[in-house]
Order: sequence, then C-alpha cells, then structure tokens
Amino acid sequence: MPILLPAAVDDALVLAERPSWTLMVIAVAAIVALLLLIIKVRLHAFFALIIISVLTALAAGIGVADVMTVVIAGFSTTVGTVALLVGFGAVLGRLVEISGGAQVLADAMLRRFGEKRAPLALAVASLFYAFPIFLDAGFIVMLPIIYTVARRLGGSFMLYVLPSIGAFLMMHALTPPHPGPTAAATVMGADVGMVVLIALLVGLPTWYLAGYRLSLIIARRYPNMPVPNLLGEADLDDDIPRPGFWTIIFVLLLPLVLIFFNTLFSTLEASGAVGEDNTLFQLSRLIGNTPVALLIAALSAMYLLYMRPRRGRGRVGGALEDLVDNALAPVCSIILITGAGGAFGRVLTETGIGTTIADGLDAMGLPVILAGFLVAVAFRVAQGSATVAATTAGSIMAPAVAELGLSGVALAAIVVAICAGSITFSHVNDSGFWLIGKFCGFDTVTTLKTWTVVGTAIGFMAFALACVVYVIAA
Repeated sequence: MPILLPAAVDDALVLAERPSWTLMVIAVAAIVALLLLIIKVRLHAFFALIIISVLTALAAGIGVADVMTVVIAGFSTTVGTVALLVGFGAVLGRLVEISGGAQVLADAMLRRFGEKRAPLALAVASLFYAFPIFLDAGFIVMLPIIYTVARRLGGSFMLYVLPSIGAFLMMHALTPPHPGPTAAATVMGADVGMVVLIALLVGLPTWYLAGYRLSLIIARRYPNMPVPNLLGEADLDDDIPRPGFWTIIFVLLLPLVLIFFNTLFSTLEASGAVGEDNTLFQLSRLIGNTPVALLIAALSAMYLLYMRPRRGRGRVGGALEDLVDNALAPVCSIILITGAGGAFGRVLTETGIGTTIADGLDAMGLPVILAGFLVAVAFRVAQGSATVAATTAGSIMAPAVAELGLSGVALAAIVVAICAGSITFSHVNDSGFWLIGKFCGFDTVTTLKTWTVVGTAIGFMAFALACVVYVIAA
C-alpha cells in the first residue's frame, strides 16, 4: 500500500497489511469514537481529532515510529493552505465590517431585493463570489455582510447563512476553476470549457432547489439561532465617513480579478498560446495565487477602508495593528481544528479504505457514470477532501471512459457526476466541515444537520441532472 507523503519521508514509513474488512471496521469505529468524544464527552474538537488520528493510525497498521509523521504531514499540509486563507480573509472581512462597508453593501442589497428576499440576495451574491475563489476564503470574506444583514433584520442567523453556504458548496463542487472539477476534467481528457457549461447547466437548478430552497426549509428548524460574535460587532464612529459602494465592491472583487488573471494565463500557457517565460504568465502565478490575492486585497482594504477615511485624525497605525490582532485571535482555534481535521483525513487516506471500496465498485460492472459517482462518494467518505475525491475518482474512471470513446457533452457530464459525488456526506474528517461550522457558531450535530445535508442534497441532485444530460448526449 503506497504512503502518500512527501518524498523526503515516504521511504521511511512502514504500513502493516490489514484485510479490507478490518480497515472498514477501523474507519467506522474511529468516526463513531470521534463523534462520541466531541458530542458526549464534550472534549475540544482539536484534541479529539488528534487523539483519534493517532489511535486510528496505530490500529490501521502504521508503524509506531511513523504515526506522528503521517499525522503531522496531514496537519501541516492542511494548515499550510488554510492558515493563510483564513488569516488574510478574516482581516479583510473585519475591515469591511468595522469600516461600515458591510452596512453599505447590506443597505444596497436590501434596497434592490427587499428585506423579505434578503436570503436570496445573499445567496446570489455568494454564487457570483464563489465562482473563481475557493469556498473557505470566499465564505470568510462574505461573512461580515451576512452578519450585518442578519443583525439588522433579526430572526435566526441560519435563515441568512445557510442559503449562502449552499451557493458556495455548489460552485466549489462542480465548476472549474475550482481544483476538484479542474483536476477531474484534466485527468479524464475533458474540455474544461465544456465542463463549465455543463456544470452551470446542472448546477444552477441544483443550487436553487437543493442549495437555496432546501436551506430555507432547514433554517426554519432553528428559529432562534443568534448571530455569532466571532469577528466582533462593528463599533462604527459616526464622525468617520463610510466608504463608498464602489470602493467596497473594488476591495471585494480585487482578489477575484487577480485569481481570474492567474486562471486566464494558466489556460493560455497550457494551450501553448503563451510561453512559460511570458512575463504576464509569471506575474499571474504570483499575484493570482489565492493567498497572495487575499493579501493584496487585505492591504488595499487597510488603506482604502481604514487609513484613508481617518487621514488628519492622528496616527492610526497602532489602532490598525490592534484591529488586525483582534481579527486574527478568534480564528486561531479554527485553524487548529481544521488542521486536525486534515490530519484525520490523511490517516484515513493512508489506510487505503477509499481504494478498497473503489475496487469493489469497479468490479461490479456498473454504468460508467454511476460507478464514477459512487467511487467519488467512497473517497469523500473515506478521507474527507472533495478535491482528492474528485481527482482520484477521475483518475480511476479515466481508462474506462477512454475505452468507451466518450467525448464532448457526454464526457463533461461524467466529470460533473464525479464532482457531484465528491461533495456528498461531509463529516468529521473534512476540514471544511470544521471551518464552516465554527465560523457559523454551529456545534457538531448542527453542522451535520445543515452543512452535510445541504451538500449531500446538492451532490445527489447534480448527479441526477448529469445523468439526464449524459443519456441525451450519449
């Protein structure tokens, strides 16, 4: 069984052989034990995840000397990405809120859509914002606007946040340039542009019914959920002018434009239209990288939203430093929990459970689109990452798809079906499960009943619609 770790430590690891049924029992027992520790014992999720990760690694046959190598590899890989996104995103979000920018945007949205359709307005805004930017980063930046609308209109916070979550989930799962759909399309030889078209054709009705309408139904079960105070409430000074609407739009769209810039030139380079040494291509790889794009946006927000409105009012550097400290402090726990979730997912990946299930499905001779969907579901449940699930399932199904000679719309429909499977059944081994849940103030059970249910509904509906497209095109 290969150990999927950096080359520098790969050769040093030892993994004892375990029968397939034993691995399945270990995985189920680990998940049950983790839920009991968090829900019943009330042990902090960070400690519970690390403890269960270590015990699962030992039970699965990873050598004693290598257990922490696997755990740390999973933890550091996740934190290395998430910490920058969450840190810069939290500061950007806090600046938008403390400057009154969230209030400006909320007022504009409510004038346009009306108070009764505020959840729809937030969901539509999230839909556009989620297209080029990763779920975790985009959602964190949207949070202050959701907080502001929820505080202003009252009622349950769930009514405003869950439709927005549904929009981010659909876009993240199905549409390039998000990494899972892009990787699946690439390894299967599908045209990325065609995948985008089919993903939107399938995804938009899926979002409306499974992401928006279902979210409203679920939200009614939580009539009294308060708005979290994670980023603090904005203490607005009436003497300081609010930023203009277009200033806020510029700050929020800046990271999207930079990411699109990177996507455009990466596509041009891959097609041979520009060379690898092209100056704009090299620049796009730097400033269009998501963490760097958020860093640039956060620095722009510091000046445009905080420092410029306070010119002539004395030195503001110390106050700005305090603001950044206050924005970063609450998210440290979230970063640790998310990293621990990544460690648990990495341990489950090393057991080979997803591969075991995929081999069984492949041997059953299922239709290629159904097999791809189920393989993606298996990897999603086994190791947590939607990106890994989509990429791995795409790689497994690529030979079968090539043998059938599928292309165009039919091939794109299979890619979308695989991506649909990758978003289902999120649970405690998914770092996004903890990230979104903690930022929304959800406990573990509530996250399972909301985030997991909406994501699974989106996955199954998208799969059904992709099957319709496939049948028509094949």
